[in-house]
This record gives sequence, C-alpha cells and structure tokens, in this order.
Amino acid sequence: MARKVVVIGSGLAGMSCASYLAKNDYNVTVVEKNSTYGGRLQSFSENGYTFDSGPSWYWMPDLFDSYFSDFGKKTEDFYSLKRLDPGYRIYYGQNDFLDVDEDIEKLKIKLENIEKGSAESLQNFLDDAGEKYRIAVEKFIYKPSLSPLEFFEVDLIKRIGRLNLFKPISKHIREYFSDPKIIKMLEFPSLLLGAKPSKTPALYSLMNYADIALGTWYPDGGIRSIATALYENAKSLGVQFVFNEPVNEIKIQGRKATRVIHSSGFFDCDIVVAGADYHHVENSLLSRPYRNYKKSYWNKRTMSPSSLLFYLGINKKLDIPHHALFFDTDFDRHAQEIYDNPQWPKDPLFYLSCTSKTDPTSAPEGCDALFVLVPVAPGLDDTNEAREEIYNKVITRMERELNENIEKSIVLKKSYAHKEFISDFNSFRGNAYGLANTLFQTAIFKPRIKNNKINNLYYCGQLTVPGPGMPPSLVSGKIVAQQVMDNHG
Repeated sequence: MARKVVVIGSGLAGMSCASYLAKNDYNVTVVEKNSTYGGRLQSFSENGYTFDSGPSWYWMPDLFDSYFSDFGKKTEDFYSLKRLDPGYRIYYGQNDFLDVDEDIEKLKIKLENIEKGSAESLQNFLDDAGEKYRIAVEKFIYKPSLSPLEFFEVDLIKRIGRLNLFKPISKHIREYFSDPKIIKMLEFPSLLLGAKPSKTPALYSLMNYADIALGTWYPDGGIRSIATALYENAKSLGVQFVFNEPVNEIKIQGRKATRVIHSSGFFDCDIVVAGADYHHVENSLLSRPYRNYKKSYWNKRTMSPSSLLFYLGINKKLDIPHHALFFDTDFDRHAQEIYDNPQWPKDPLFYLSCTSKTDPTSAPEGCDALFVLVPVAPGLDDTNEAREEIYNKVITRMERELNENIEKSIVLKKSYAHKEFISDFNSFRGNAYGLANTLFQTAIFKPRIKNNKINNLYYCGQLTVPGPGMPPSLVSGKIVAQQVMDNHG
C-alpha cells in the first residue's frame, strides 16, 4: 500500500514536493488554509485591472526548465515566456536613468560611458559570477545541508575558493567598479535577497549573472501562471488538494507524526511535509518538546525585509518599462532602516512593476496596472498612517522622476504589508522573503529540513534550504521529496 503523505501548504515548495512524491507512487494530500493554491503567487482583478499580488521577477529560467523536465515536460507546455528588454530601468534622479538591456554588449557601452574601463570589468565580473552560478547549481543548491560532510567533494573543494564565501559582495563589486551608479545596479539583488551588501557573501554575485546574463522574463498570463502550472502538474500525478482547511495540530505518538488535524477533521498519515511558514509550524502546530528550535533561536535570526505593496490602477499610460527601480535616494540609509535600526523608511528606495507594458490585458485599454514594492523591516507596527505616509512619498517621487502627474490618474488603490503577510501566510514577523542570506544563515546554517525529534516530519519552503524565491522553492520541494524517499522507501 502506498505511503500516505500530508503536505501542509500549497505554495511552490509544497506543490513541488507533492509532485515529486506522487511521481514516485506516494499517496499525497495537500492541505491549504486559503481558498486556492499557490502560496504567495496570487493575483486579483478589479475594475478591469489585474495584478500579480506577490513575486514579480522571473529569474533563473533554467531551474524552472529543470523542474518540468523531471516530469517529462517542458516549461512551454504550461506557459510561454518573453524576455524583457530592458530587463529593468534604474532611476537615479530626475532625467537620469539607466536601462539594463537584454543585449550585454549594449549595456557595456552604456557602462563604459559612465566609468571608463567598465565594459571589460563587467565582462570579467560576469565571467566570475557565471562560474559561481554553475558551481551553486551543480554542487550546492540541491543538497539537503544536513551535514557539512555533504560538501566534502574533491571537485567542490578544488573550486570552493571561487565562491568567495568570506568576502562581502559590497567589497567584491568595488574590486571591479567605483562609480556609484554601477555599484547600485549590482548591489540591488542583495537588498532584495534580504541582507545588506556588506553582510551578503560575494557568492551571491551569482544573482547578477542570473539577472544580466540569463535575463528577466515574463510568463504569459503573469506570475500566477507558474502556480497554475505546478498545480496542474501535481493534479495530473494524482495529488489531492483540500482548500479552506487551516491546520491546527500535528499529532505525535512516540517519535512519529501520525495525524494532521485541520479545521473540520483530520488526515492520518505516514509522513508529514510542512510547506507552511517554518516558525508557525513549530510554534503553533507542534507542542514544545517536539520543536527543532526554541523561540530564542528565531528571535536571533536576521530576517530579510518585509514589503509594503501598493496596487495602483492608472487611467492613462505611463512612459515606463515593465520593471523600474527608484534609487534616487540614499541606498545605505534605507538598508540601515531595515537591518540596523528597524523603522519605517524616511526616504525609501522602491520598485515598480508595470505589467500592462508587457500584458495589455492586465489593464483597460489606454491604462496601466502598477505594482509598487517598498522594502521595509519585518516586525514593524503596521498602521494605515504609516502606509499612507510612505505612499505619499512614493507618489511624489514617481511624479518627479517621470515628469508627469500621477496622483490624479489613480482610479484604484490597494495596499498590502505585514498584517496581510501574517494573516494570509502566517509569516513570521510579517516577513516577505524569509531569512537574510548572510553567511551564517546559508546552507547548513539554515533551519533544518528534517525534524530532529520526529522521524517522519520534514520542512520545505523559503525559511529552509536553499532559500527564498521562486526557483529555490522548486528546489526545496525536490530536496525534501528526495529525503522522504531515501528515509522511508
């Protein structure tokens, strides 16, 4: 008889894990507290405007391809992709911006005009970053990180010096460039990854390779299409989904999880995979003796930022590309307001996605749908007053940099921040991206994927290996599925 697995949560990691297990003849049921699948990959429509309400960057297309190929399928079986050109625009001030072109040679020319010698420097930087990316994909990200011994491979040991684990990415970038505009362009993924560049290992220059060399893409139908693809794949393999059923408890007998109790009943099981927020599972679904970590452990973690999000319907077209970064203020001060002295930012950096530039169906004709993201510290007192203060600053800056009136053209406005991250996803301290990618929160230093006290309880998702983001979530599900199969047949 097939072993019964209950997966808690239908985010990308949970659905990925469920798919791999179902492919290998496990009887898999996914229990989800919300009304639909996808975790943070949600969307909503109102008054003719459609918004992806969560992730908006499609990077590392090779990892998506790898996931679908494991099931004998191709990404294009589920959705088509368009490479964005430019990948994004960076605003440094009024009438001062840089388009990060798809064509690296075009980008080199632009950077050379900013800083002499930077064309060659960019190529050297990307060559190094590409090597890091290949090592990470081949040797790092698919490891369960349960023991340091996993990394004692002759080939990896020979190449590990290339990873620059002990050098901060801020220093690494400055070995190639000195102009602040170029430095900001290369440091921004670190901020989105969830740590100050001075605390992020230079290993993560691999994200610059993913960004500039592999490109920024957009899936037909929006980011929600990815969640739908995983859901359809899982269903085709026999995975059962149960929605609107918050899990209340994981029942333990001896050293074994035997039952998952939800709002209207329970599922008996042989194995449990927790794809929900790791902290929530430990502190709300398990009694104290069975937790991997004490509350003091979590209180000492450095979290990546939360986000203040605005969804704006504009009744006209704006002269702006699909993705835009507004770096026309103090980058370092904003980072300090996230990590060193947590507070609502006084003059924030922010990011804007205008999906209607690529997908005209996401807004009425002649209109634009805008997604605005402001990185903010987790755990802040999330008040309407704080949101409105940031909103007014963002709109003022947008109007200045774009040289047009925007406020009077806004016909739809919604916001989303800590309160919603907590209520919708039980997100620890309202975080949006999981743990910060500092050295001592990487690989073996992340929360373990296996419960130390329960033989058949596992964890997947952004708070464990390999980390936050859509591609790592796919990988997380695969890693945990493999552990289940290795340990339980």
